[in-house]
Amino acid sequence: MSLLEDQFWFSAALALVIFGAMMTAVAYCIYFERKISAWMQDRKGPNRVGPLGLLQPLADGGKFLLKEDIIPANVDKPLFVLAPAIAFGLGMIGFVVLPWGGRVDVDGDGAVDVIAQVADPGIGLLYLLGIGGLAVYAVVLGGWANNNKYAFFAAMRSTAQMLSYEIPMGLAILVIVLMTGSLRLEAIVLSQLGGGNVWNIVHHPLAFLILLTTLFAETNRTPFDLAEAEQELIGGYHTEYSALKFGLFFLGEYAHMITGSGLIVVMFLGGWHLPWVPGLRPEDVSIGAMVLKMSVLGLKIAAFLFLFMWVRWTLPRFRFDQLMRLSWKGMLPVALALVCYTTWLVYVGRATDIRWTLGGNAVLMAVVLVISGVLGSPITGRQAHMPAVRMFASRPAR
Repeated sequence: MSLLEDQFWFSAALALVIFGAMMTAVAYCIYFERKISAWMQDRKGPNRVGPLGLLQPLADGGKFLLKEDIIPANVDKPLFVLAPAIAFGLGMIGFVVLPWGGRVDVDGDGAVDVIAQVADPGIGLLYLLGIGGLAVYAVVLGGWANNNKYAFFAAMRSTAQMLSYEIPMGLAILVIVLMTGSLRLEAIVLSQLGGGNVWNIVHHPLAFLILLTTLFAETNRTPFDLAEAEQELIGGYHTEYSALKFGLFFLGEYAHMITGSGLIVVMFLGGWHLPWVPGLRPEDVSIGAMVLKMSVLGLKIAAFLFLFMWVRWTLPRFRFDQLMRLSWKGMLPVALALVCYTTWLVYVGRATDIRWTLGGNAVLMAVVLVISGVLGSPITGRQAHMPAVRMFASRPAR
């Protein structure tokens, strides 16, 4: 009997492989972000270190390791050191509950031996929500320990932002939990493979948009990067950090982006599944099928990482009142309505009927558009008294 036929040893080996892949991906996310920004701005980007600049992450890593680690006077040193460690550590432990490749027959005898998942606690969604809730401590502790007013303001901004957007995020996730009846991520993936291979994004596109938007806010990405607004707060909550501690904050941010992308892929886009592609069915349990499923999941995650980077160089930053308004007056009522409607569908036995789920989303979207058009108001009181702006200049009289 091979050691890999035992779930414990298989999970341990899988954890090492995925951890190595995560570390590599996190390092190269910085490279690809710079390349994408250069592409959008008609530049070349990093191209000096290695062919096409592919060794730039190694140079950046060496720079962070060799730079002088400056600790300013009057900082809270234990918390100053702990904050970047929390940011990086929490980002690197979220992947353990993601279903990477379904069930696997290790020895090829036709019997399922293990599951391609590091841990399956049965409450994987609650685990990921807990990780997201704890991530705010890294920002708060970093801003407080800095003994810098700009860093402290950034920490307060980030705290209010994360608390505000965790509520609609949890409600959007609750919609899928009600529909599938499970908190297990593997069960949510399998639920999207029955009944015509209809992914949850087709059933609940509004919940998908809410979760995607809240992930931008939870990871402090543009247009929700008010905690790092250079024009207002110098460097944000990591103003006083340098060397490796500074790098750990960014590595943790990209690790959270990868985990968040994995969550939305698993919940709404079928996880490792692609319709009509051989080798990606639940009954395909060979090692080759597992590798193919992991590759498909990785490509879907990469697509969302590209979306994160694309949005950063496309949209301007929200004002803080706009950010709060979007959460409390925009997404929260819609998410509550979705939860109530899905609860009723479960009660009447129509939770997975696409005519009812998609139709309800369409009606709710129409109601939101009508209400926003009828009751829409200027964002600030000052703007309410400003004269109307002419979009086109009138032709002068002859």
